[in-house]
Amino acid sequence: MKKIIRFQTLYSLLSLILISFYSAVAFAQDSAASSSTTTSTTTQSTTTVQPWVWVVGGAVLILIIVALVRGNSGGGGAHTDKVTYTKTTSSNDN
Repeated sequence: MKKIIRFQTLYSLLSLILISFYSAVAFAQDSAASSSTTTSTTTQSTTTVQPWVWVVGGAVLILIIVALVRGNSGGGGAHTDKVTYTKTTSSNDN
């Protein structure tokens, strides 16, 4: 039990150090934006997605949902058989 607690503590500490490092790198990149040179650029870009892309995407999504909902109940290896067992007994009482 002690090893599990120590592993979780070590994992948490390592995660905290890694997140702090990424945060420091992000702040270091942000300081360059405060320079006195100002450049303004305006770009306008429009992209249109063809309607057939939405139809194909919707069909694939529906197929995935149906496959997940059905699971293994659609046949294949999972089936049940009904077995009836009859036992006849007789006794010879004189």
